[in-house]
Amino acid sequence: MASRRRRRRLAYDARVFLLALLIGLPGSALALVLLWTGAFSLQLRVWATGLLALAWWLLALSLRERVVRPLQTLANLLNALLEGDYSIRSRLGDAPDDPLGLAMAEVNALARTLREQRLGALEATALLRKVMEETDVAIFAFDDADVLRLVNRAGARLLDAPPERLLGRTAGELRLEECFRGDALRAAELTFPAAVGRFEIRRSEFRQGGLPHTLLVLADLSRTLRDEERKAWQRLVRVLGHEINNSLAPIKSIAQSLQALLRRHAPPPALEPDLGDGLDVIAGRAEALGRFMTSYARLTRLPPPVTGPVHVGTWVQRVAHLETRLPVHVRAGPDVTIQADGDQLDQLLINLVTNAVDAALETGGGACVRWSADGRELVVTVEDDGPGIRDASNLFVPFFTTKPQGSGIGLVLGRQIAEAHGGTLSLGDREGAPGCAATLRLPLRTP
Repeated sequence: MASRRRRRRLAYDARVFLLALLIGLPGSALALVLLWTGAFSLQLRVWATGLLALAWWLLALSLRERVVRPLQTLANLLNALLEGDYSIRSRLGDAPDDPLGLAMAEVNALARTLREQRLGALEATALLRKVMEETDVAIFAFDDADVLRLVNRAGARLLDAPPERLLGRTAGELRLEECFRGDALRAAELTFPAAVGRFEIRRSEFRQGGLPHTLLVLADLSRTLRDEERKAWQRLVRVLGHEINNSLAPIKSIAQSLQALLRRHAPPPALEPDLGDGLDVIAGRAEALGRFMTSYARLTRLPPPVTGPVHVGTWVQRVAHLETRLPVHVRAGPDVTIQADGDQLDQLLINLVTNAVDAALETGGGACVRWSADGRELVVTVEDDGPGIRDASNLFVPFFTTKPQGSGIGLVLGRQIAEAHGGTLSLGDREGAPGCAATLRLPLRTP
Protein backbone atom coordinates (compact mmCIF):
# COMPACT_ATOMS: atom_id res chain seq x y z
CA MET A 1 0.00 0.00 0.00
CA ALA A 2 2.77 2.41 0.94
CA SER A 3 4.58 1.73 -2.37
CA ARG A 4 1.32 2.46 -4.27
CA ARG A 5 0.89 5.71 -2.36
CA ARG A 6 4.45 6.68 -3.23
CA ARG A 7 3.78 5.91 -6.89
CA ARG A 8 0.56 8.02 -6.79
CA ARG A 9 2.41 11.07 -5.43
CA LEU A 10 2.81 13.95 -7.84
CA ALA A 11 6.16 14.75 -9.36
CA TYR A 12 8.26 17.43 -7.68
CA ASP A 13 7.74 20.00 -10.42
CA ALA A 14 3.95 19.45 -10.29
CA ARG A 15 3.98 19.91 -6.53
CA VAL A 16 5.95 23.15 -6.90
CA PHE A 17 3.46 24.36 -9.51
CA LEU A 18 0.46 23.57 -7.27
CA LEU A 19 2.19 25.26 -4.35
CA ALA A 20 2.71 28.38 -6.48
CA LEU A 21 -1.00 28.36 -7.39
CA LEU A 22 -1.93 28.04 -3.74
CA ILE A 23 0.33 30.94 -2.83
CA GLY A 24 -1.47 33.16 -5.34
CA LEU A 25 -4.94 31.87 -4.41
CA PRO A 26 -5.76 34.32 -1.54
CA GLY A 27 -4.85 37.42 -3.54
CA SER A 28 -6.55 36.19 -6.65
CA ALA A 29 -9.70 35.27 -4.71
CA LEU A 30 -9.81 38.70 -3.02
CA ALA A 31 -9.37 40.45 -6.36
CA LEU A 32 -12.21 38.43 -7.90
CA VAL A 33 -14.52 39.17 -4.99
CA LEU A 34 -13.86 42.90 -5.26
CA LEU A 35 -14.26 42.73 -9.03
CA TRP A 36 -17.60 40.92 -9.04
CA THR A 37 -19.13 42.84 -6.13
CA GLY A 38 -18.14 46.22 -7.46
CA ALA A 39 -20.04 48.45 -9.89
CA PHE A 40 -18.31 47.17 -13.04
CA SER A 41 -19.80 46.13 -16.33
CA LEU A 42 -20.12 42.48 -17.18
CA GLN A 43 -17.69 42.75 -20.07
CA LEU A 44 -15.04 44.30 -17.81
CA ARG A 45 -15.60 41.68 -15.16
CA VAL A 46 -15.09 38.86 -17.72
CA TRP A 47 -11.97 40.42 -19.24
CA ALA A 48 -10.46 41.23 -15.85
CA THR A 49 -11.19 37.73 -14.56
CA GLY A 50 -9.49 36.15 -17.63
CA LEU A 51 -6.45 38.39 -17.35
CA LEU A 52 -6.19 37.69 -13.61
CA ALA A 53 -6.38 33.92 -14.15
CA LEU A 54 -3.80 34.06 -16.96
CA ALA A 55 -1.37 36.14 -14.86
CA TRP A 56 -1.91 33.84 -11.92
CA TRP A 57 -1.15 30.79 -14.11
CA LEU A 58 1.93 32.35 -15.75
CA LEU A 59 3.39 33.50 -12.44
CA ALA A 60 2.98 29.98 -11.02
CA LEU A 61 4.73 28.52 -14.09
CA SER A 62 7.55 31.06 -13.77
CA LEU A 63 8.03 30.23 -10.10
CA ARG A 64 8.11 26.54 -10.93
CA GLU A 65 10.81 27.13 -13.58
CA ARG A 66 12.86 29.27 -11.19
CA VAL A 67 12.86 26.43 -8.68
CA VAL A 68 13.02 23.34 -10.90
CA ARG A 69 15.43 24.48 -13.64
CA PRO A 70 18.48 24.94 -11.35
CA LEU A 71 17.76 21.58 -9.78
CA GLN A 72 17.68 19.98 -13.23
CA THR A 73 20.98 21.69 -14.05
CA LEU A 74 22.44 20.41 -10.80
CA ALA A 75 21.19 16.90 -11.58
CA ASN A 76 22.76 17.03 -15.06
CA LEU A 77 26.06 18.14 -13.56
CA LEU A 78 26.04 15.33 -11.02
CA ASN A 79 25.10 12.81 -13.70
CA ALA A 80 27.98 14.02 -15.88
CA LEU A 81 30.36 13.57 -12.93
CA LEU A 82 28.94 10.10 -12.38
CA GLU A 83 29.58 9.26 -16.04
CA GLY A 84 33.16 10.56 -15.80
CA ASP A 85 32.62 13.76 -17.82
CA TYR A 86 34.31 16.52 -15.84
CA SER A 87 34.25 19.17 -18.57
CA ILE A 88 30.71 20.49 -17.94
CA ARG A 89 30.39 23.62 -15.80
CA SER A 90 27.45 25.66 -14.45
CA ARG A 91 27.33 29.41 -15.12
CA LEU A 92 25.43 29.90 -11.90
CA GLY A 93 28.63 29.06 -10.10
CA ASP A 94 30.17 32.29 -11.40
CA ALA A 95 28.19 34.35 -8.86
CA PRO A 96 28.22 32.41 -5.60
CA ASP A 97 26.53 35.20 -3.60
CA ASP A 98 23.24 33.36 -3.14
CA PRO A 99 22.69 29.81 -1.81
CA LEU A 100 21.97 28.40 -5.27
CA GLY A 101 25.08 29.97 -6.77
CA LEU A 102 27.11 28.68 -3.83
CA ALA A 103 25.82 25.14 -4.43
CA MET A 104 26.71 25.36 -8.12
CA ALA A 105 30.15 26.76 -7.29
CA GLU A 106 30.78 23.78 -5.00
CA VAL A 107 29.72 21.37 -7.75
CA ASN A 108 32.09 23.10 -10.20
CA ALA A 109 34.90 22.86 -7.66
CA LEU A 110 34.10 19.17 -7.18
CA ALA A 111 34.27 18.65 -10.97
CA ARG A 112 37.69 20.33 -11.11
CA THR A 113 38.96 18.22 -8.22
CA LEU A 114 37.67 14.99 -9.74
CA ARG A 115 39.18 15.94 -13.10
CA GLU A 116 42.58 16.55 -11.53
CA GLN A 117 42.35 13.29 -9.59
CA ARG A 118 41.40 11.37 -12.72
CA LEU A 119 44.28 12.90 -14.67
CA GLY A 120 46.62 12.03 -11.81
CA ALA A 121 45.27 8.48 -11.71
CA LEU A 122 45.64 8.13 -15.49
CA GLU A 123 49.19 9.44 -15.34
CA ALA A 124 50.03 7.14 -12.43
CA THR A 125 48.49 4.19 -14.29
CA ALA A 126 50.41 5.06 -17.45
CA LEU A 127 53.62 5.32 -15.43
CA LEU A 128 52.92 2.00 -13.73
CA ARG A 129 52.27 0.31 -17.06
CA LYS A 130 55.42 1.84 -18.51
CA VAL A 131 57.48 0.61 -15.55
CA MET A 132 55.92 -2.84 -15.86
CA GLU A 133 56.68 -2.97 -19.57
CA GLU A 134 60.27 -1.83 -19.19
CA THR A 135 61.22 -4.00 -16.21
CA ASP A 136 62.91 -7.31 -16.95
CA VAL A 137 60.98 -9.06 -14.17
CA ALA A 138 58.03 -11.17 -15.34
CA ILE A 139 54.74 -9.97 -13.79
CA PHE A 140 51.42 -11.84 -13.96
CA ALA A 141 48.04 -11.04 -12.38
CA PHE A 142 45.43 -13.79 -11.98
CA ASP A 143 41.81 -13.47 -10.82
CA ASP A 144 40.18 -15.68 -8.19
CA ALA A 145 39.63 -18.40 -10.86
CA ASP A 146 43.38 -18.46 -11.69
CA VAL A 147 42.71 -16.84 -15.08
CA LEU A 148 45.41 -14.50 -16.34
CA ARG A 149 44.21 -10.89 -16.48
CA LEU A 150 47.47 -8.95 -16.82
CA VAL A 151 50.96 -9.70 -18.10
CA ASN A 152 53.91 -7.45 -18.86
CA ARG A 153 56.37 -7.67 -21.73
CA ALA A 154 58.91 -9.72 -19.76
CA GLY A 155 56.22 -12.24 -18.82
CA ALA A 156 55.09 -12.60 -22.43
CA ARG A 157 58.70 -13.02 -23.52
CA LEU A 158 59.24 -15.67 -20.84
CA LEU A 159 56.26 -17.66 -22.12
CA ASP A 160 57.27 -16.96 -25.76
CA ALA A 161 53.84 -15.71 -26.83
CA PRO A 162 52.19 -12.32 -27.39
CA PRO A 163 50.02 -11.02 -24.51
CA GLU A 164 46.79 -11.36 -26.48
CA ARG A 165 47.36 -15.12 -26.71
CA LEU A 166 48.05 -15.40 -22.98
CA LEU A 167 45.25 -13.32 -21.44
CA GLY A 168 42.19 -15.34 -20.50
CA ARG A 169 44.10 -18.60 -20.04
CA THR A 170 44.45 -20.38 -16.72
CA ALA A 171 47.66 -20.91 -14.77
CA GLY A 172 47.50 -24.60 -15.60
CA GLU A 173 47.27 -23.93 -19.32
CA LEU A 174 50.26 -21.59 -19.06
CA ARG A 175 52.19 -24.19 -17.01
CA LEU A 176 52.54 -21.81 -14.11
CA GLU A 177 50.79 -23.98 -11.52
CA GLU A 178 54.16 -24.82 -9.93
CA CYS A 179 54.49 -21.15 -8.97
CA PHE A 180 51.29 -21.34 -6.90
CA ARG A 181 52.62 -24.13 -4.72
CA GLY A 182 54.85 -23.76 -1.69
CA ASP A 183 55.90 -20.58 0.05
CA ALA A 184 54.94 -17.18 -1.31
CA LEU A 185 58.63 -16.25 -1.47
CA ARG A 186 61.04 -18.91 -2.63
CA ALA A 187 63.54 -19.87 -5.33
CA ALA A 188 63.08 -22.83 -7.64
CA GLU A 189 64.37 -24.40 -10.85
CA LEU A 190 61.74 -23.71 -13.51
CA THR A 191 61.40 -24.43 -17.21
CA PHE A 192 59.59 -22.07 -19.56
CA PRO A 193 59.32 -21.96 -23.37
CA ALA A 194 61.92 -19.19 -23.58
CA ALA A 195 64.08 -19.80 -20.51
CA VAL A 196 65.32 -22.49 -18.18
CA GLY A 197 66.99 -21.70 -14.89
CA ARG A 198 66.60 -20.67 -11.30
CA PHE A 199 63.86 -18.14 -10.57
CA GLU A 200 62.78 -16.23 -7.52
CA ILE A 201 59.01 -16.60 -7.02
CA ARG A 202 57.05 -13.84 -5.27
CA ARG A 203 53.33 -14.29 -4.77
CA SER A 204 50.97 -11.81 -3.11
CA GLU A 205 47.27 -10.99 -2.97
CA PHE A 206 45.44 -7.80 -3.93
CA ARG A 207 41.86 -6.75 -4.69
CA GLN A 208 40.53 -5.13 -7.83
CA GLY A 209 36.90 -4.30 -8.40
CA GLY A 210 36.16 -5.84 -5.03
CA LEU A 211 37.44 -9.25 -6.16
CA PRO A 212 40.59 -11.03 -4.93
CA HIS A 213 43.51 -11.35 -7.35
CA THR A 214 46.94 -12.95 -7.19
CA LEU A 215 50.08 -11.11 -8.25
CA LEU A 216 52.88 -13.41 -9.41
CA VAL A 217 56.40 -12.03 -9.93
CA LEU A 218 59.18 -14.18 -11.42
CA ALA A 219 62.75 -12.89 -11.30
CA ASP A 220 65.38 -14.79 -13.25
CA LEU A 221 68.29 -15.43 -10.92
CA SER A 222 70.33 -17.21 -13.59
CA ARG A 223 71.99 -14.06 -14.91
CA THR A 224 72.90 -12.90 -11.41
CA LEU A 225 74.30 -16.32 -10.59
CA ARG A 226 76.18 -16.39 -13.89
CA ASP A 227 77.64 -12.97 -13.16
CA GLU A 228 78.91 -14.18 -9.79
CA GLU A 229 80.16 -17.40 -11.35
CA ARG A 230 81.91 -15.46 -14.11
CA LYS A 231 83.55 -13.18 -11.58
CA ALA A 232 84.77 -16.23 -9.67
CA TRP A 233 86.19 -17.75 -12.87
CA GLN A 234 87.81 -14.46 -13.76
CA ARG A 235 89.49 -14.24 -10.38
CA LEU A 236 90.61 -17.86 -10.70
CA VAL A 237 91.98 -17.31 -14.21
CA ARG A 238 93.84 -14.19 -13.15
CA VAL A 239 95.44 -16.02 -10.23
CA LEU A 240 96.27 -19.12 -12.27
CA GLY A 241 97.49 -17.05 -15.18
CA HIS A 242 99.78 -15.02 -12.97
CA GLU A 243 101.27 -18.05 -11.22
CA ILE A 244 101.55 -20.24 -14.31
CA ASN A 245 103.06 -17.50 -16.46
CA ASN A 246 105.59 -16.77 -13.72
CA SER A 247 106.61 -20.42 -13.78
CA LEU A 248 106.47 -20.89 -17.55
CA ALA A 249 108.82 -18.02 -18.33
CA PRO A 250 111.88 -19.50 -16.56
CA ILE A 251 111.01 -23.05 -17.70
CA LYS A 252 110.90 -21.96 -21.33
CA SER A 253 114.04 -19.85 -20.93
CA ILE A 254 116.00 -22.67 -19.27
CA ALA A 255 114.84 -25.17 -21.90
CA GLN A 256 115.99 -22.90 -24.70
CA SER A 257 119.33 -22.32 -22.93
CA LEU A 258 119.87 -26.05 -22.50
CA GLN A 259 119.04 -26.63 -26.18
CA ALA A 260 121.60 -24.02 -27.17
CA LEU A 261 124.16 -25.60 -24.82
CA LEU A 262 123.56 -29.03 -26.33
CA ARG A 263 124.13 -27.65 -29.78
CA ARG A 264 127.50 -26.21 -28.70
CA HIS A 265 128.62 -29.16 -26.57
CA ALA A 266 127.52 -32.54 -27.79
CA PRO A 267 126.41 -34.83 -24.95
CA PRO A 268 127.21 -38.53 -24.84
CA PRO A 269 125.74 -40.22 -27.92
CA ALA A 270 123.46 -42.39 -25.79
CA LEU A 271 121.83 -39.36 -24.13
CA GLU A 272 121.66 -36.96 -27.05
CA PRO A 273 118.30 -38.13 -28.52
CA ASP A 274 116.56 -38.25 -25.15
CA LEU A 275 117.90 -34.89 -24.01
CA GLY A 276 116.97 -33.20 -27.27
CA ASP A 277 113.49 -34.70 -27.38
CA GLY A 278 112.87 -33.92 -23.73
CA LEU A 279 113.90 -30.32 -24.07
CA ASP A 280 111.79 -29.97 -27.22
CA VAL A 281 108.77 -31.32 -25.33
CA ILE A 282 109.40 -28.97 -22.39
CA ALA A 283 109.72 -25.94 -24.67
CA GLY A 284 106.73 -26.91 -26.81
CA ARG A 285 104.42 -27.63 -23.90
CA ALA A 286 105.50 -24.45 -22.11
CA GLU A 287 104.65 -22.44 -25.21
CA ALA A 288 101.31 -24.26 -25.66
CA LEU A 289 100.40 -23.72 -22.01
CA GLY A 290 101.20 -20.03 -22.40
CA ARG A 291 98.86 -19.75 -25.39
CA PHE A 292 96.27 -21.71 -23.42
CA MET A 293 96.35 -19.24 -20.53
CA THR A 294 96.39 -16.27 -22.90
CA SER A 295 93.18 -17.45 -24.54
CA TYR A 296 91.44 -17.88 -21.17
CA ALA A 297 92.64 -14.49 -20.02
CA ARG A 298 90.31 -13.00 -22.64
CA LEU A 299 87.43 -13.90 -20.36
CA THR A 300 88.75 -11.48 -17.75
CA ARG A 301 89.50 -8.61 -20.11
CA LEU A 302 86.34 -8.20 -22.20
CA PRO A 303 85.94 -4.41 -22.49
CA PRO A 304 82.55 -2.68 -22.28
CA PRO A 305 80.79 -2.44 -25.66
CA VAL A 306 81.55 0.62 -27.77
CA THR A 307 78.22 0.95 -29.53
CA GLY A 308 77.56 2.21 -33.01
CA PRO A 309 75.11 1.45 -35.85
CA VAL A 310 75.27 -2.17 -37.01
CA HIS A 311 73.23 -3.22 -40.05
CA VAL A 312 72.04 -6.72 -39.23
CA GLY A 313 71.88 -8.01 -42.80
CA THR A 314 75.40 -6.85 -43.63
CA TRP A 315 76.74 -8.22 -40.35
CA VAL A 316 75.21 -11.68 -40.81
CA GLN A 317 76.22 -11.94 -44.47
CA ARG A 318 79.81 -10.92 -43.69
CA VAL A 319 80.25 -13.48 -40.91
CA ALA A 320 78.56 -16.24 -42.93
CA HIS A 321 80.97 -15.67 -45.84
CA LEU A 322 83.98 -16.02 -43.52
CA GLU A 323 83.21 -19.74 -43.14
CA THR A 324 84.86 -21.64 -46.00
CA ARG A 325 84.52 -25.25 -44.90
CA LEU A 326 80.81 -25.39 -45.62
CA PRO A 327 78.35 -22.97 -47.28
CA VAL A 328 76.28 -21.25 -44.59
CA HIS A 329 72.77 -20.47 -45.80
CA VAL A 330 71.42 -17.04 -44.79
CA ARG A 331 67.66 -16.53 -44.53
CA ALA A 332 67.21 -12.81 -44.79
CA GLY A 333 64.99 -11.09 -42.24
CA PRO A 334 63.76 -7.50 -41.92
CA ASP A 335 65.97 -4.54 -42.76
CA VAL A 336 67.12 -3.61 -39.25
CA THR A 337 69.95 -1.51 -37.85
CA ILE A 338 70.84 -1.76 -34.16
CA GLN A 339 73.17 0.04 -31.78
CA ALA A 340 75.92 -2.39 -30.69
CA ASP A 341 79.64 -3.09 -30.65
CA GLY A 342 80.26 -4.48 -34.14
CA ASP A 343 83.60 -6.11 -33.29
CA GLN A 344 82.18 -7.96 -30.30
CA LEU A 345 79.12 -9.09 -32.25
CA ASP A 346 81.44 -10.38 -34.99
CA GLN A 347 83.32 -12.45 -32.42
CA LEU A 348 80.07 -13.80 -30.98
CA LEU A 349 78.52 -14.77 -34.33
CA ILE A 350 81.79 -16.24 -35.63
CA ASN A 351 81.86 -18.59 -32.62
CA LEU A 352 78.25 -19.63 -33.18
CA VAL A 353 78.69 -20.21 -36.92
CA THR A 354 81.95 -22.15 -36.32
CA ASN A 355 80.20 -24.40 -33.79
CA ALA A 356 77.28 -24.95 -36.18
CA VAL A 357 79.57 -25.91 -39.06
CA ASP A 358 81.61 -28.21 -36.78
CA ALA A 359 78.41 -30.01 -35.82
CA ALA A 360 77.12 -30.14 -39.41
CA LEU A 361 80.37 -31.67 -40.66
CA GLU A 362 79.91 -34.58 -38.24
CA THR A 363 76.68 -35.65 -39.94
CA GLY A 364 77.14 -34.20 -43.43
CA GLY A 365 74.32 -31.70 -42.88
CA GLY A 366 74.18 -27.97 -43.31
CA ALA A 367 74.01 -24.75 -41.30
CA CYS A 368 71.98 -21.59 -41.63
CA VAL A 369 71.56 -18.18 -40.00
CA ARG A 370 68.29 -16.25 -39.84
CA TRP A 371 66.95 -13.28 -37.94
CA SER A 372 63.68 -11.60 -37.05
CA ALA A 373 62.53 -8.50 -35.16
CA ASP A 374 59.28 -7.68 -33.38
CA GLY A 375 59.83 -4.01 -32.66
CA ARG A 376 61.34 -4.64 -29.23
CA GLU A 377 64.16 -7.10 -29.79
CA LEU A 378 66.27 -8.69 -32.50
CA VAL A 379 66.41 -12.50 -32.58
CA VAL A 380 69.30 -14.13 -34.49
CA THR A 381 69.18 -17.92 -34.78
CA VAL A 382 72.05 -20.16 -35.93
CA GLU A 383 70.90 -23.69 -36.76
CA ASP A 384 72.70 -26.84 -37.83
CA ASP A 385 71.80 -30.39 -38.84
CA GLY A 386 74.36 -31.94 -36.52
CA PRO A 387 73.95 -34.55 -33.80
CA GLY A 388 72.44 -32.11 -31.29
CA ILE A 389 73.54 -31.25 -27.77
CA ARG A 390 75.17 -34.09 -25.88
CA ASP A 391 75.54 -32.41 -22.48
CA ALA A 392 73.40 -29.31 -22.04
CA SER A 393 74.34 -28.82 -18.38
CA ASN A 394 77.95 -27.86 -19.19
CA LEU A 395 77.40 -25.71 -22.29
CA PHE A 396 78.37 -22.44 -20.64
CA VAL A 397 80.91 -23.80 -18.15
CA PRO A 398 84.33 -22.22 -18.75
CA PHE A 399 87.07 -24.64 -19.84
CA PHE A 400 84.50 -27.35 -20.72
CA THR A 401 84.56 -28.55 -24.33
CA THR A 402 83.72 -31.67 -26.31
CA LYS A 403 86.04 -30.76 -29.18
CA PRO A 404 89.55 -32.25 -29.26
CA GLN A 405 91.07 -28.86 -30.07
CA GLY A 406 88.45 -26.71 -28.31
CA SER A 407 89.28 -24.13 -25.66
CA GLY A 408 85.94 -24.09 -23.85
CA ILE A 409 85.55 -20.30 -23.89
CA GLY A 410 83.61 -19.62 -27.10
CA LEU A 411 80.10 -19.95 -25.69
CA VAL A 412 81.07 -18.38 -22.37
CA LEU A 413 82.56 -15.39 -24.17
CA GLY A 414 79.51 -15.23 -26.46
CA ARG A 415 77.07 -15.14 -23.55
CA GLN A 416 79.21 -12.51 -21.85
CA ILE A 417 79.06 -10.34 -24.99
CA ALA A 418 75.30 -10.84 -25.34
CA GLU A 419 74.60 -9.90 -21.72
CA ALA A 420 76.92 -6.90 -21.95
CA HIS A 421 74.58 -5.66 -24.71
CA GLY A 422 71.50 -6.29 -22.56
CA GLY A 423 70.59 -9.49 -24.42
CA THR A 424 70.70 -13.25 -23.95
CA LEU A 425 72.27 -16.26 -25.62
CA SER A 426 70.77 -19.73 -25.34
CA LEU A 427 71.30 -23.12 -26.98
CA GLY A 428 69.02 -26.07 -27.38
CA ASP A 429 68.05 -28.91 -29.65
CA ARG A 430 65.84 -27.96 -32.58
CA GLU A 431 62.15 -28.77 -32.30
CA GLY A 432 60.98 -31.34 -34.82
CA ALA A 433 64.34 -31.58 -36.56
CA PRO A 434 67.80 -32.93 -35.80
CA GLY A 435 70.54 -30.59 -34.78
CA CYS A 436 71.04 -27.60 -32.53
CA ALA A 437 69.77 -24.01 -32.51
CA ALA A 438 71.64 -21.11 -30.90
CA THR A 439 69.40 -18.11 -30.22
CA LEU A 440 70.79 -14.61 -29.69
CA ARG A 441 68.35 -11.97 -28.43
CA LEU A 442 69.37 -8.30 -28.44
CA PRO A 443 67.31 -5.22 -27.56
CA LEU A 444 66.24 -3.42 -30.70
CA ARG A 445 67.69 0.03 -30.09
CA THR A 446 67.68 1.82 -33.41
CA PRO A 447 70.25 4.57 -34.00
